[in-house]
Amino acid sequence: MAAISAPRPSKTESYIDNKRKEDIRHANIKAACAVADAIRTSLGPKGMDKMISTASGEVIITNDGATIVNKMEVLQPAAKMLVELSKSQDSAAGDGTTTVVVIAGSLLKQCLTLLSAGIHPTVISDSLHKASIKAVDVLTAMAISPPKTDIEQSIVVSDYAQMDRILKEERNYILGMIKKIKATGCNVLLIQKSILRDAVTDLSLHYLAKAKILVIKDVERDEIEFITKTLNCLPIANIEHFKEEKLGYADLVEEVSLGDGKIVKITGIKDIGRTTTVLVRGSNQLVLDEAERSLHDALCVVRCLVSKRFLIAGGGAPEIELSRQLGAWSKVLHGMEGYCVKSFAEALEVIPYTLAENAGLNPITIVTELRNRHAQGEINTGINVRKGQITNILEENVVQPLLVSTSAMTLATECVRMLLKIDDIVTVRGGGKASFDGKGCGGSSRGRFEAANQRRQKNHHNHHQEEEEEE
Repeated sequence: MAAISAPRPSKTESYIDNKRKEDIRHANIKAACAVADAIRTSLGPKGMDKMISTASGEVIITNDGATIVNKMEVLQPAAKMLVELSKSQDSAAGDGTTTVVVIAGSLLKQCLTLLSAGIHPTVISDSLHKASIKAVDVLTAMAISPPKTDIEQSIVVSDYAQMDRILKEERNYILGMIKKIKATGCNVLLIQKSILRDAVTDLSLHYLAKAKILVIKDVERDEIEFITKTLNCLPIANIEHFKEEKLGYADLVEEVSLGDGKIVKITGIKDIGRTTTVLVRGSNQLVLDEAERSLHDALCVVRCLVSKRFLIAGGGAPEIELSRQLGAWSKVLHGMEGYCVKSFAEALEVIPYTLAENAGLNPITIVTELRNRHAQGEINTGINVRKGQITNILEENVVQPLLVSTSAMTLATECVRMLLKIDDIVTVRGGGKASFDGKGCGGSSRGRFEAANQRRQKNHHNHHQEEEEEE
């Protein structure tokens, strides 16, 4: 008996299958773009606010991107991915939640054009990944270190008598501080690391040791909050505020060897930790809630700067410079890759375009002038929305942490790449059975799938009958 081979799908079935995948991909992209367009008007200092009315009757007025998308009742799975994208940016950097969604929406619109041109989604995805890596490198090259504070007072010592007098004053000052510390009953000091000088001088360490006070110095700045909460104590910046009620209590503080290094172990901590409250005042609850969100964003910006101590210009300057450099790089690349990178570069212009539009300026004129200024080497030229003109943004002290921009660029690209690779939606209904859901994609995908199966089974049955007749 001859072997039975599975029938190949007909050309019509292959066309229907490919058409369904394209419809689903386009529907996903358009749904995600709708979310991006909804919050695009909230971008920048001149962005508009959104009034959100919840099912419980609560009213929220905000221009914070994370809050807007979180309160949206998004049902479409692809659109939900942009909501999660905003949450990821909020978690990673604390700011730039609107920017990351707007960039993702602009990239998706460019991807629609590339898909319509017949470029395969995998080629687009790989090209976007390379472009995002290049973009992060360009942003890092543009970054500057935060300025150091100037020393307001200085003295010049010209003879030994003055030196002796200074040393005597220093000794008396240190002894006075140690007496105040000792009077509170404190016997362990944890001192934050200083970025300008030694946190504790050798002379101070000598007198503290004589007073039998253990000193743990060079504690990292980002660990101070955790330590104070854990020990139930308060950080003290001035010796005049050194009071007994601000101290924490523990049974034992010891230095323990761990592997090649040593750690300080604190055990037997008394009382539970507590947090510090910031009091915000406003005319109504809506203003208070928005002030709280703004304060959170501001603190997160400072956290980003501490985590990655680099700043870049704001006002759309980095996006225009990225667009210019990536556009030049795309001309060096060959084939479809260069075409995709060029589209990535064009998508980034949505940030300065939107900033100008929200500020009531002519976006086309502004973006064109920015291109010309950056082509002449003025890489820090951006939009000054307060003055309504293009200026050197660094001179106006309009800056942002590097981490906010690099995080937004990377996360937006990853989200777009993930959406590009989706060619079907499988819905798991009650009972754990999976079905293909093609709602909103030009007809029922489930019906087409079942019809195709029936045709394959019929063809298989006919093929089997023909082989039996031949025998």
